[in-house]
Amino acid sequence: MSANSSSATEFYLLGFHGSKELHQLLFATFFFLYAVTIMGNTVIIVIVCVDKRLQSPMYFFLGHLSALEILTTSVAVPLMLWGLLLPGMQAVSVPACWAQLYLYMSLGTSELVLLGAMAVDRYVAICNPLRYSIIMNSHTCIWVVTVSWLFGFLFQIWPVYATFQLTFCRSNVLDHFYCDRGQLLRLSCDDSFFTEFILFLMAVFIIVGSLGSTIISYTYIISTILKIPSASGRRKAFSTCASHFTVVVIGYGTCLFLYVKPKQTQAAEYNRVASVLVLVVTPFLNPFIFTFRNDKFIEAFRDVMKRCCQLLSG
Repeated sequence: MSANSSSATEFYLLGFHGSKELHQLLFATFFFLYAVTIMGNTVIIVIVCVDKRLQSPMYFFLGHLSALEILTTSVAVPLMLWGLLLPGMQAVSVPACWAQLYLYMSLGTSELVLLGAMAVDRYVAICNPLRYSIIMNSHTCIWVVTVSWLFGFLFQIWPVYATFQLTFCRSNVLDHFYCDRGQLLRLSCDDSFFTEFILFLMAVFIIVGSLGSTIISYTYIISTILKIPSASGRRKAFSTCASHFTVVVIGYGTCLFLYVKPKQTQAAEYNRVASVLVLVVTPFLNPFIFTFRNDKFIEAFRDVMKRCCQLLSG
């Protein structure tokens, strides 16, 4: 399965190692998590769109975050599931590999930018409540999500282009379940130190830059909450940003674990486990984190379900 740059027209994905029984167990587990992820995030998008009580910046951003979660996990998980059902390696054409890596990185970047914007939204809501509706108006919200989507797709053009400009002459077998950039760099026979260093700096810029706005926002948020005299007031204020804070800790933690490292050609098993966390586990948890103990969303969900039942029965 070796090829040089002139004859390499496809890559082969090794997927997960292990017996057929292990593959069947992994397929059942990942399929369940993926299905719940799609359904949970779809429910959030639908409820936010149809219920007038959720027409606020926080839920507007949450709807877009859910859309990004659906798209990000759908870029790689279906291919991973298909690989668990088939014996041997999966063949992926170079254009398909390019497209998968570009979409995955672009959507992930957009999600990080949006998470940073959501932190600023919580800062304005708690620290400047009287000016919240003026600052976070509909034009601002639309501008924020538009920039988040566009920035992700524009920012990742060069990194993906640079990756596929390398010469893959060692092999065309990727020890992963999707077209992982670290594994692609391992196949290159070029000196990729400079490219890897630039990719590292760009990952630092996105993750740490977005994380910086989040840290600054929550520093002011916590400071403001601690100044509230009543315990019930502090509890109510913190509950409005607790779900976002939890998602930030999980999301940034896994991204730092996977991407912010000088050497992109990390051990295959390390990358595989980290990718499962990013692509499967985190998107599965997020809908529950955002809706758990969110009385307004739960009430809206119940009302929508009642209306659906009435339409079906009537």
